Amino acid sequence: MAFQTGVSPHPPPQIPRYTLVILFAINLFNFYDRQIFGAIVEPIRHEWSLTDSQIGWLSAAFTLLYAIVGVPFGRLSDRANRPRILSLGVAAWSLLTAASGLAWSYTSMFIARLGVGVGEATCAPAANSLIGDLYPPARRARALSLFMLGVPCGGFLGFIVSGRVAASYGWRMAFYVACIPGLVLAVLALRMLDAPRGAAESAPLAGRSQVGSPYWSVIKIPTIRWIIITGALFNFMMYAISAFLPAYVSRFHYLDWKHATTLTAITFCAAGIPGMLLGGWAADRLASVRSNGRLLVPATATLLGAISFFLAINVSAGRSTWFALLMGSGCFFANFYYPGVYAALQDVVPPVLRGTAMSLYFFAMYLLGGSFGSVLTGELSDYFARLDMAHSGASSLTESFRAFGLHSAMYIIPLTSLLLAISLLAASRTVSYDMAKLQQWMSCTDSPPQKTHLPDTEPS
Repeated sequence: MAFQTGVSPHPPPQIPRYTLVILFAINLFNFYDRQIFGAIVEPIRHEWSLTDSQIGWLSAAFTLLYAIVGVPFGRLSDRANRPRILSLGVAAWSLLTAASGLAWSYTSMFIARLGVGVGEATCAPAANSLIGDLYPPARRARALSLFMLGVPCGGFLGFIVSGRVAASYGWRMAFYVACIPGLVLAVLALRMLDAPRGAAESAPLAGRSQVGSPYWSVIKIPTIRWIIITGALFNFMMYAISAFLPAYVSRFHYLDWKHATTLTAITFCAAGIPGMLLGGWAADRLASVRSNGRLLVPATATLLGAISFFLAINVSAGRSTWFALLMGSGCFFANFYYPGVYAALQDVVPPVLRGTAMSLYFFAMYLLGGSFGSVLTGELSDYFARLDMAHSGASSLTESFRAFGLHSAMYIIPLTSLLLAISLLAASRTVSYDMAKLQQWMSCTDSPPQKTHLPDTEPS
């Protein structure tokens, strides 16, 4: 089906569906590329004699430039043609992923991963903004949950395919095979429609611009500040898991690398698929009866996730089946986060600033969350491993010490999930007021919303 790239105030119903399918595929390969490194980290560690701290920094390399360049890309998404931005970004990160396979040292790999982050920084602001303009608020969380299915699906394929390719053809080939599908998607992205800003809103002036700094206009919204904090905590947790879960089950539960990546793909990725779908459905359902329902759903789920993660890490060595069930349950609950929070963000931000809002959110999510999640977990792992070595009176850091160190460091995951649940509850206390304020602004109502009109919550 061919569509002319451009702007249409009333796109036919097949256009949002086509756009959502392409955006899902782009997001899938976005996260496929991210998980390649996690799937092959142990072969690289042995080949280059790396510490867990160095592994953490390699995992964080992608997030550093991703967070920084994402801010101008977000602003560009509010002003320029979003399908073209996405097409260029997909092509860039696909080529740079292939370039990662040419790395000959730790430093060259680090630089290649930095470049991948630049390309992938185009995806989230442009895609989320476009979905917000194609789907009305009542259906938005479900549409976003389908888009965000690319996270667990891409991660699952990234671990499964990359682990097997690396086992058969070497770790470098795992980077090469990811390039061609990305280039195909770059062409298909050009065939998407760029909907008008605010096209899916019922308010008469949804597409009008605000006066003043776009960044300050976003940051001054109380709910956005809480959502930014949740983003940092969520990505801290998820990047700690993705960077070290294969190594953890290999060292602590004695699985070979092929089975370790398979278990990771199932527990970390596949378990998230029903969580994502159920989270989107539950967020929209509860939002129909409570204005803060889209945040109460992930708050409850991440609290349950914290309990599951804690129990998983307490499973004794070698009992990988019980570990997989509990870790998979934690990842199932964790994936409730995406549809509810992403929809809530769009509920409180003017349509013309959604790309900007997503870029600021992702700046904190990746620079403070994604980067430090893998780095701090790696640093803690090395610290506890050396501590165990010193207590044992040994002179060399053996694999058993590394297993102990990583096991101790993994307790940071349930702690972060608990803090995430608390932050989401705090955001649920301000979102109703901010939603009402935005609706009045888009309807050109000058008076501020009254607290008595918001029985569900009070602004904090």
